[in-house]
Amino acid sequence: MSLLGLNICVIGGGIGGLTAAIALAQRGAQVEVLEQAPEMTEVGAGIQISPNGMCVLRALGLGDEIQNIGRRAQAVELRDYRASRLVTRLNLDRLGADQQYLFLHRADLIDVLGAAARAAGVQISLGQKVEAVSDGRPAVVSTTTGSQRKADLIVAADGLHSVARKTLNGTLAPFFTRQVAWRTIVPNTIGHPDVARVHMGPKQHVVSYPLRGGDMVNLVAVEERGEWSEESWVAQDDPENLLSVFGGFSEDVKSLMCGAQAVGKWGLFRHPVASRWHGGRLALLGDAAHPTLPFMAQGAVMAIEDAWVLAASLAETDSIEAGLSAYQAKRHERVSKIVETASKNAWRYHLSFPPLRFAAHSVMRLGGAMAPGKMMSQFDWIYRHDVTQD
Repeated sequence: MSLLGLNICVIGGGIGGLTAAIALAQRGAQVEVLEQAPEMTEVGAGIQISPNGMCVLRALGLGDEIQNIGRRAQAVELRDYRASRLVTRLNLDRLGADQQYLFLHRADLIDVLGAAARAAGVQISLGQKVEAVSDGRPAVVSTTTGSQRKADLIVAADGLHSVARKTLNGTLAPFFTRQVAWRTIVPNTIGHPDVARVHMGPKQHVVSYPLRGGDMVNLVAVEERGEWSEESWVAQDDPENLLSVFGGFSEDVKSLMCGAQAVGKWGLFRHPVASRWHGGRLALLGDAAHPTLPFMAQGAVMAIEDAWVLAASLAETDSIEAGLSAYQAKRHERVSKIVETASKNAWRYHLSFPPLRFAAHSVMRLGGAMAPGKMMSQFDWIYRHDVTQD
């Protein structure tokens, strides 16, 4: 099916929404992005783009720009929380010279995607909060300002609290994982190398990696606790609380935390993968379809993959309905497996029973020393997957 002249409305101007807009516009569609924020900014935080995401960005013609604003990761290091003693190291160089794994600031990535979308002819409309969608022919988007958009297709990339997800699947209460996360960006006062460090402690862990020329470090800290916390990307906490909660970690970690000026805090909730990703002329993408916990760093990358597969599926089938069915069929199993893997990953970082913790770390240390290639190859199904060649 030719996408030439197809009128498509994308809800959400985040990473998934903008990537989808570019992929659709490059195939000839007339695309408008509705973003509720008054300006194109992204919450100040880091993001990891693994090779499976870079495949899509390169195919869209953005590979060089993305590499220029990112830091190429050399490895993932699992470390003990107290003295930052190395437990094992997964060398990302083993993926190959052409398989970039990058650390980026979200705002920098949004800037590149926004500019590329506009260059492809996408109209980006700001301050447009969507309150209702209809999946008829034409599909209709209604905003809180009282305006309406009619489209041949609506793509909902509006995140965890998607209006469109409720339209297709009803309301399902998420499950609080009893884990709370903090995030902040701090000055790189310790000469943090180009690696992602996972500092593992009893019922706690901290992830750190450099950003923006290596001058800054992104920190994400997670603790298991019974206290409920809001599922929000904008809630703030006192930096002193961060240092207090993770005061038992190594001096390197505490030194970085001392540089925190603004700290976000949110509860981690597990959501089911949506059973219906499409209906009529409405489709879900990214977190709107399959929210995931952050323990595999694949949330944004899955939305990037979705964007390519959605556009390709529409172009390769003879109707919008057939294209949307093909899109869900191609994506559902993969994203479900990644969501499940991420959900199970936290326990590996949070082992608290001393004998079990010692045994598990010993196995990881021995595996990293004796069979480093095998340690890395367990993630091939994620990192070496290329949706642009499917």
